[in-house]
Amino acid sequence: MPRPIEALIHADALTHNLGVARERAGGARVWAVVKANAYGHGLERVFEALRGADGFALLDLDEAERLRRLGWRGPVLLLEGCFEPRDLELCSRLNLWHTVHREAQIDWLSRHKTQTPHRVFLKLNSGMNRLGFSPTAFRSAWARLNALPQVDEIGLMTHFADADGAAGVAEQLASFESATAGLPGERSIANSAALLRHGLATAADWVRPGILVYGSAPDFPAHDIAHWGLRPTMTLRAQILAVQSLQPGDAVGYGRSFVADQPLRVGVVACGYADGYPRVAPSGTPVLVEGVRTRTVGRVSMDMIAVDLSPVPGAQPGSEVTLWGHGPRDSLLAIDEVARSAGTVGYELMCALAARVPVRMA
Repeated sequence: MPRPIEALIHADALTHNLGVARERAGGARVWAVVKANAYGHGLERVFEALRGADGFALLDLDEAERLRRLGWRGPVLLLEGCFEPRDLELCSRLNLWHTVHREAQIDWLSRHKTQTPHRVFLKLNSGMNRLGFSPTAFRSAWARLNALPQVDEIGLMTHFADADGAAGVAEQLASFESATAGLPGERSIANSAALLRHGLATAADWVRPGILVYGSAPDFPAHDIAHWGLRPTMTLRAQILAVQSLQPGDAVGYGRSFVADQPLRVGVVACGYADGYPRVAPSGTPVLVEGVRTRTVGRVSMDMIAVDLSPVPGAQPGSEVTLWGHGPRDSLLAIDEVARSAGTVGYELMCALAARVPVRMA
């Protein structure tokens, strides 16, 4: 039989979460962000559940081609734009919208031969300091683009650095409004955190929900998914392979990092860092066994983790273990909780799901 581990993708939750984004957006149109192979869920798997979006936003031309092969004829936006001049040929052929965030991309457009002008989004660096034109250079970049016959409509966009935190969006929003004042074009500024926490103040013409679509709270632990009305879209589950009975002083796993201080039953689970479970997750990371909350013990190894069976005395080899997501009897372990224990975010766990883990639609 196959190794007892699998990931489940919940289509109904994807559609529900997209609906939450649309409610928060008011009348703004919604890009469903599907970069990184739909945050590890699989572009082909999520497509039907998310095709109610007004457009899809991603990074790679390969992903854009896959979307078109799936039959999507609506807007597709390249969030990082083109990486070299010949990428513009595929943008023309596939009718892709693309972000312009540096002068070289304008140069490439000026030399590009196309019968159909491109739709672009000009990006402002309003304080994130990753991609985009500075506020002082933004209008001259817009003027260059506006003069090109290769360019049709010019949208205006930026990205918030701390929409999920204490700094908020006010300073960057003011920078964006100042830099774009009087310029025509559709605006896109709201990511998941901005949409949930700041709502219509950042909705503009297009919103770009990413992580909220996949059932993770962008501002966890300040708020969890229940607070925002979101549902988990990925479950990672496995089974117990063996049970060990420890006595006080017995250790578990590499490095003997966990030592029992009392008699303890431990379940050995068919999941490890080669499956995408974070190696840095410490003892005490939450896990469900047969829907009952318990904890990991010892270090995560390549193919196995150990879990405390004290709260589940009836657990045996074959018992179901939920690493994150939905468990038996309506139990739930939010991916954000596991990520926090490991010192990371739910995004990383989703994207790190290993290719060797079988995935199916729930």
